Amino acid sequence: MTQQPLRLGTRRSKLAMAQSGQVADAVRKVTGRPVELVEITTYGDVSREALAQIGGTGVFVTALRDALLKGEVDFAVHSLKDLPTAQPEELALAAVPVREDPRDVIVARDALKFTDLPRGARIGTGSPRRMAQLNAYARSHGLDIETVAIRGNVDTRIRYVRDGELDAVVLAAAGLQRIGRIEEVTDFLSVDTVLPAPGQGALAIECTADNADLIAALGELDDPFTRVAVTAERSLLAALEAGCSAPVGALADLLADGQIVKEMRLRGVVGTTDGTRMVQLSTTGPVPETHDQALALGRELATEMLAQGAAGLMGERAQ
Repeated sequence: MTQQPLRLGTRRSKLAMAQSGQVADAVRKVTGRPVELVEITTYGDVSREALAQIGGTGVFVTALRDALLKGEVDFAVHSLKDLPTAQPEELALAAVPVREDPRDVIVARDALKFTDLPRGARIGTGSPRRMAQLNAYARSHGLDIETVAIRGNVDTRIRYVRDGELDAVVLAAAGLQRIGRIEEVTDFLSVDTVLPAPGQGALAIECTADNADLIAALGELDDPFTRVAVTAERSLLAALEAGCSAPVGALADLLADGQIVKEMRLRGVVGTTDGTRMVQLSTTGPVPETHDQALALGRELATEMLAQGAAGLMGERAQ
């Protein structure tokens, strides 16, 4: 007897379809069941306004979650950085697979590196976080750049460079990797230059909280370290009361002595988009073994950042 396919809810963009297709393949392997993609249009996909203007947090997520709650799909795949930090009780974050490269990258004309861009170079990004850190780096290193707010999918953004409207655009390495276009990158930005968005490079697999069998099956795809790392990063974001379009960067990574993992370091940054004022701090502690320990690490760093004036640097606050 043929098993009923599992219905995977996904946004329609090329990137979303690519990453959902990869998850579908993995779910087929662990469950032995067929998986079909169900394409869903979200408000963030159809609006051309800047993310900060349309609410930032949740604009790519709400329609997928509604489809889950209505029983139209069995599970959904999100870019984890798009998820609001508060998890609805009726939905379960069943798996956070192994994270891709969390770094930001430059796609520039003439294969230029970031530091080789000419004076007055126009760099496109839709992210206040990227604007803040790029402008801060440029100010401190004597670079003359102009950051330009843009929207659109990967094709649209890279076309701005190909057509000569911009000198470079900033994108996430993970997205380009997933759609097979990583060779177009002209420079990988060190996390010491630009901290990524909390959860960047990670995926979130979500289903209804009352489906214990599916939660257990999807849990086979969960990577414990990626989960605690992104939990700490998102805890920082939540404690700062900031949305996913706020100028907040965060990254949790392992500190190892040879082959032995010793500690986890969490770094956070908040800044004004012109790069004139920044609060950047880090904290290091034992690798969290529980969800609550990861939450505590994020809250600890957020408290220190707020004490340094981080709240006054964020234009986008949670509603």
